[in-house]
Amino acid sequence: MFTANDFIPTSYSESIESGNFQWSAPSNIALVKYWGKKANQIPANPSVSFTLNNCKTITKLAFAKKQNTDNFSFDLFFEGKPKEDFKPKIQKFFERIEIYLPFLKNYHFTIDTQNTFPHSSGIASSASGMAALAMNLMSLEKALNPAMTEDYFYQKASLLARLGSGSACRSVKGQVVTWGQQTNIERSSDLYGVEFPYNIHENFKNYQDTILLVDKGEKQVSSTVGHDLMHNHPFAERRFAQAHENLDKLIVIFENGNLDEFIKIVESEALTLHAMMMTSMPYFILMKPNTLQIINKIWKFRNETQIPVCFTLDAGANVHVLYPNKDKESVLQFIKDELVGYCQNGQYLCDEIGTGAMQL
Repeated sequence: MFTANDFIPTSYSESIESGNFQWSAPSNIALVKYWGKKANQIPANPSVSFTLNNCKTITKLAFAKKQNTDNFSFDLFFEGKPKEDFKPKIQKFFERIEIYLPFLKNYHFTIDTQNTFPHSSGIASSASGMAALAMNLMSLEKALNPAMTEDYFYQKASLLARLGSGSACRSVKGQVVTWGQQTNIERSSDLYGVEFPYNIHENFKNYQDTILLVDKGEKQVSSTVGHDLMHNHPFAERRFAQAHENLDKLIVIFENGNLDEFIKIVESEALTLHAMMMTSMPYFILMKPNTLQIINKIWKFRNETQIPVCFTLDAGANVHVLYPNKDKESVLQFIKDELVGYCQNGQYLCDEIGTGAMQL
């Protein structure tokens, strides 16, 4: 298991003047939610997520050596157009990771990024965006240090991604990824995400996630603010303990394929996340009336058909509808018949479990 100091390089064997890399990295959806963090993007509790396949960010990184090495230097383009308002976030990211990538000030970077899902569709793009950027930066470091092992490459990429956006560390590698120390999960770490190390039942292969876009507006409360509200939260300690308990239960469920138990944990986790926001000070209700309509429809449908479909939520109003691949036809029909009317402009995205970042 690597410590943070293991990721600080001493020297590089190669030098490189200029070049470019391109990576895609997916979004992910947490089953056990991470909510609340300590200093340096360390999670207050462990989490586990499904890596998505279709909702991803594609980022091209071009770099060229420069004379002045006093400052970070980069241009940022989103879908081909300069994106000034995102630059402070990249600046802050570079400041956080410079200790791990001491070459950053030696180059001028051109970051060209785009999403495969509609912008401000209410899908968190910070996870996929920061993961894609981290993969590109690691490709440059690997060019400077070709002896780097694959294991080190991916774990360091995950560590860097985490320093950009906590959940980004779960978008680097693997179908099911855990992040945060958990006694019963080998090699688990607060520093980076790890591929779930145990058996996963056939029931979860090609698991589907249809994302219902209930509200595509700007987030009412930023994740950073939301996480900070856990510091003095009256129910924080119990919540952190619950996350550990639910993750332990999922280890067994992933192995035995018990979808009824899976549904209980996943839906309870989603509602708990929102309960934490409703009971913080200041407090927020991020669900919309249509979110609740959808949840009730899913419960009714599941009850009537016995099809193991369930929902989860991020820190917003959109609903992720999770179900096994074998039930795809019936669930999609149900979504078209009964749920689309609750989506903004009837919009939804079909996704499924993917495997992580890919070099293009």
